[in-house]
Amino acid sequence: MFLKHSSRAVRRPWHGGSRALGQPLAANAGIHRSPPAAVSPQCQLFHPPRALFHATRNLQVVKPVLLADIGEGIVECEIIQWFVEPGARVEEFSPLCEVQSDKASVEITSRFAGVVKKLHYDAGEMAKVGKPFVDIDIEGGAKAEDLEVLTPAQPTPNSAPTAKSEAVPAQTTAPELRSAVPASTVEAVPAPPDVPERKSTHATFATPAVRHLCKELNVDISQVAGTGKDGRVLKEDIYKYTQNQSSAPAPIVQHAQTPASPAGNVAFGAGPLSSPELLGTLGPQKETPMVMTKTQEMMFKTMTRSLSIPHFLYADEVDFTSLVELRRRLNKVLASPVMGGDGQASKLSYLPFIIKAVSMALYKYPILNTRVEVNGSNGNGNSNGNGSTAPKPTLVLRSQHNIGVAMDTPQGLLVPVIKNVGSLNILGIAAELNRLQSLAVAGKLSPQDMSGGTITVSNIGSIGGTYLSPVVVEKEVAILGVGRMRTVPAFSTVPGEEDKVVRKEVCNFSWSADHRVVDGATLARAADVVRAIVEEPDVMVMHLR
Repeated sequence: MFLKHSSRAVRRPWHGGSRALGQPLAANAGIHRSPPAAVSPQCQLFHPPRALFHATRNLQVVKPVLLADIGEGIVECEIIQWFVEPGARVEEFSPLCEVQSDKASVEITSRFAGVVKKLHYDAGEMAKVGKPFVDIDIEGGAKAEDLEVLTPAQPTPNSAPTAKSEAVPAQTTAPELRSAVPASTVEAVPAPPDVPERKSTHATFATPAVRHLCKELNVDISQVAGTGKDGRVLKEDIYKYTQNQSSAPAPIVQHAQTPASPAGNVAFGAGPLSSPELLGTLGPQKETPMVMTKTQEMMFKTMTRSLSIPHFLYADEVDFTSLVELRRRLNKVLASPVMGGDGQASKLSYLPFIIKAVSMALYKYPILNTRVEVNGSNGNGNSNGNGSTAPKPTLVLRSQHNIGVAMDTPQGLLVPVIKNVGSLNILGIAAELNRLQSLAVAGKLSPQDMSGGTITVSNIGSIGGTYLSPVVVEKEVAILGVGRMRTVPAFSTVPGEEDKVVRKEVCNFSWSADHRVVDGATLARAADVVRAIVEEPDVMVMHLR
């Protein structure tokens, strides 16, 4: 048991003996020869020097948190929003910020519990992978004044009547001001500006889709009051904010009263035709640089790399008449309470059947499920310029059919991937499509949802367009573009009724392939397999896994 250095029982025998720190305690015979009565037996056994008894302050450990690698080949990502501020208390696994990279947004959680000390980046800046992006004091505590700063002040019940009472005199004095204006003058009395309370840029909650909408409408999201869960800003809040800004009261202009004009005739919002907005449209052409979004930047990089792939196009017309009838019957069955269940799609579209047909064709023509590997070469197999020959390119065969599906989202073009389509049935593909579509619209696709594709299907026909020329992306050798389905008159294919004109639902399939490794005959045969399965969808029953 240790006593404090201020204890007289310890200090008295220590001053009477030797002060040499290097001597053993047993050698200090003067101290132990006649101990005072107040000294306990424990103190007789050990008399530590006075210098060992001192108080130390709590060690404040500030831990820099490194931005982990969130995907293959990613070196930087954009900070979309912060969920914390300096001085905020965080717990382990609590969200720190949301980042976006490779068209996917990810929430970064805290590895430690403590107090945030520093944010290395602001919202909208690019953060480097492997570098610190936030400092956390893992042994600190949040101060009361810090909590007061982070917590917005709640309006008191008496604050609203006070604001109204202050606004009444301003309205009553308006007629007095108008009466004091001379008749020969025209005066503009601007309406009081409605200045919203500015909110913290770090505490604004919104999805990437909402932030993209703010960029399009040129709205500062920190000025918008969120009505969603935990103060999250919704699209309705953005539209309401812009509507309120556009419908703000214009300056009140009072014209000079003449005998011909009635009293009190005031023009609201009237202005000359030569307004700055009209002058901008009638004047010379203006070019305004625009910053590309993160999705546009990634699309620019991906399509630039695709320029090195020699494409060739193959188009075919597919009869959807049987598939339309099968889909109608299956949706009727799914609508019944007997077959309906949790976790499965309640309604089928044509896309799951097309994706399954492509997967079945890949079993017969696996070359369409490969990728070109050109290690150490310049991408086209030529020499490197110094006389030596580059390594020969190789084909890498993939066993699973990971089919990417191009989707139109508020952020732009996204291509999430349905993994291992060969092991899924139609309902499983439809359920995965619905899940990916919901995450894509909300901007919550993870890097795992966006990576690992082996072939892509683009259903541009859901928007419009009959023919298209899709672009093969890197690490793939083929892509299928589906056009718009349309109703056409055609001759019957039933034996004996070839001269009969019937109604058919047809759709155009447009294929693009890497002509370095895929020849036209191979793609035509694979496309014919897909066409045969779609035109006779009952064939899928024989290949259920």
